[in-house]
Amino acid sequence: MTDHQPLRAVWNPTAADDGPTPPEPRRARALGRLRSAYGWRAYALPVMFLMTALVIVDAVKGGGDSRVAGVPGLGRLSAHAGKGGIIGAPPAGDGKFGAGLPTGALPDGGLFTAAGTGAWHVVPGTSAPVGAAQEHLFTYTVEIEDGVDTSGFGGDDSVAHMVEATLANPKSWTHDPTFGFRRIDSGEPDFRISLTSRQGTESACGFEIPIDSSCYNSDLGRVVLSEVRWVRGALSFDGDIGSYRQYQINHEVGHAIGYHEHQPCESDGGLAPVMMQQTFGTRNDDIAALDPQGVVPKDGKTCRFNPWPYPRG
Repeated sequence: MTDHQPLRAVWNPTAADDGPTPPEPRRARALGRLRSAYGWRAYALPVMFLMTALVIVDAVKGGGDSRVAGVPGLGRLSAHAGKGGIIGAPPAGDGKFGAGLPTGALPDGGLFTAAGTGAWHVVPGTSAPVGAAQEHLFTYTVEIEDGVDTSGFGGDDSVAHMVEATLANPKSWTHDPTFGFRRIDSGEPDFRISLTSRQGTESACGFEIPIDSSCYNSDLGRVVLSEVRWVRGALSFDGDIGSYRQYQINHEVGHAIGYHEHQPCESDGGLAPVMMQQTFGTRNDDIAALDPQGVVPKDGKTCRFNPWPYPRG
């Protein structure tokens, strides 16, 4: 059998001739073959294997934070039924808005429904559970207020598909294995995701300032999505209307599952937290002007729009 090891010569003019050189130990021969086959990679591979093993061990132990570095936080999680009443309603402010409304003013755009009937109908359709649901599998319905004409944006089924696809996205709440979601169309859900007219939204959310917004009314078990905003979006939100609708869904469902508190822009130039009131602004100063006694400081920080709880990077 031919030996493919490189030739080796040992020359020492002062050494006595002690006979033939003994063969290399087996371990040395194996290392030589590895160097010949892989070059410098022969030294790098063991290090890579060790680093991979450490990462796996850390993951099994649950070490580290599941959030990507630089991704904005979500605030404190409360029990989803731990606070009654209206959550996420527009701030009361001081009533001095008039013509000088900040970026919460409604942009130009398509037609919306000023008033519905005050009753909702369930959009037929169900889904398989999504998410690990280690602590809670939330059931929800998709509902449209009677009198709201959805034909201009694809019909009732289109609204339901947007809700379902948003909550199933891995950048949404199911990134956290705590949560899971399942759409139902009969029985009593954990909450009702409800596209609602301007007047119906004002009634359900208790507006005190002339700014259209959505909310979660826990007494009604209803995630109230403003149809005005579904159609028009927001001046401060630089994304397209589809991205705004994803934000609208994720933000209000966030209130429903226990993220009751709004968040400020954390990092100047970074992504806005999904629980920031991006409908009113992505600058802390704009939101602070609306609600001087609120949680958002007037510190000059400005964020970029973001529709997701767990955006990638």
